[in-house]
Amino acid sequence: MTDLWNSKDAIEFTGGTSSQPWVCSGVSIDTRTLEKGDLFVALMGETGDGHLFLQEAAEKGAAAALISKELQVPLPVLRVTDTLQALEKLGIAARQRCGATRIAVTGSVGKTSTKDMLAWAFKDQGLTHASTASYNNLWGVPLTLARMPQTTQFGIFEVGMNHPGEIRPLTRMIQPQIAIITSIVECHIEFFKSEEDIAHAKAEIFEGMDKGGAVLLNRDNPHFDLLANLARERGLQIKGFGKSEKADFRLVSWRGEAERSHVVAEIQGERISYTLPVPGEHWVLNSLAVLGAIFLAGADVKKAASSLATVEAPSGRGKRYPGDFTVIDESYNANPTSIRAALSVLGKSGEGRKIAVLGDIREFGGLARKRHEELLDPLLEHKIDLVFCCGPNMAYLYERLPEGMKGAYALTSLDLIPSVLQAVKPGDVISVKASLGTRVKPIVEALLDLQKNPLNRGA
Repeated sequence: MTDLWNSKDAIEFTGGTSSQPWVCSGVSIDTRTLEKGDLFVALMGETGDGHLFLQEAAEKGAAAALISKELQVPLPVLRVTDTLQALEKLGIAARQRCGATRIAVTGSVGKTSTKDMLAWAFKDQGLTHASTASYNNLWGVPLTLARMPQTTQFGIFEVGMNHPGEIRPLTRMIQPQIAIITSIVECHIEFFKSEEDIAHAKAEIFEGMDKGGAVLLNRDNPHFDLLANLARERGLQIKGFGKSEKADFRLVSWRGEAERSHVVAEIQGERISYTLPVPGEHWVLNSLAVLGAIFLAGADVKKAASSLATVEAPSGRGKRYPGDFTVIDESYNANPTSIRAALSVLGKSGEGRKIAVLGDIREFGGLARKRHEELLDPLLEHKIDLVFCCGPNMAYLYERLPEGMKGAYALTSLDLIPSVLQAVKPGDVISVKASLGTRVKPIVEALLDLQKNPLNRGA
């Protein structure tokens, strides 16, 4: 294990006091995933107090704990006034001591998959450090920074928000040299008056960038000009990706199969062909942003395209589980645009029945009923055979379904599980998608258990 922080440096950067010298090889905020040698940060928030888990952190081999309370702790401690602020200071210090090229990704859809593709493409070109899962918020970004080794060459950061003003402090911590905005679509609309307001909120990512930094924008998105103007006002260079003839990183053509996509693209005028082991135009377009970032970082584009041939969809974002029947796990999050993309992929998946399991889309306020009802159109367009729905808003869609498409409806995801398991047959392809708060992951888990144990069908 390589040393990441020691007590002397941590004291200097956080202004805290240490009970005794220590050295850590990682940083953790969760004892469930804490590894031996980590610095455990006892964060305090609305959902819990990390100080309650200090004994467990010690038992699991934490090197030290970052705390803000006067407690007797069975391991070395760094005591500060505010643990989140101290974590932010460690993150900023990690950025300052490291010469990495930093790439930040935001957008309404595709952030995590693009971040993961970036990490996969850069890893063969130098020491690469990236956000874990979707660590893209007020604690996820400083944690990712604080974990960044000093020798990192490429740092990949995901930046999220659902309210105006949330990206501003995060991008100022990261100070990216390259920023990607995947796309602007209708999401979190409960907290915004319009898509244009969402675009302005995403454009906060520019505020952490120095003049001359590069911004990668979706050339096909209707908000391209707005975002480009906002970037230009800050002295940033603007590059576009997409199908548009004006795109710097342009999709020439692509051919989709059930489990892969064959792509021909032009990267700053140079034609290149590559394969993605995931289906869907949304993956293809975001891969252009990835290769654009590779180009702007001065790395090897052809080598990166070759690396993308083995990338995997993240759990909950299109990961496929083949078996007697196939499960497509889209359970992490959803908005109308991403559901349409998932249904397009489902419609092209294999020869068996296409089954969609859909849960509520959250944060749509007064538009909720309309947006759920409108999902009938892509279901019919992509010839989905059977639809299961859960959640109060998905009831509006279920009512509109033709009788032959109705699988079952339940108010909660757990209540829907028995109906889904009873309906599945060999050869079926089942896609499960909903907003995170709808909690449809148990449906995915039940289907995967059925794959492994077919006798559980009647359980």
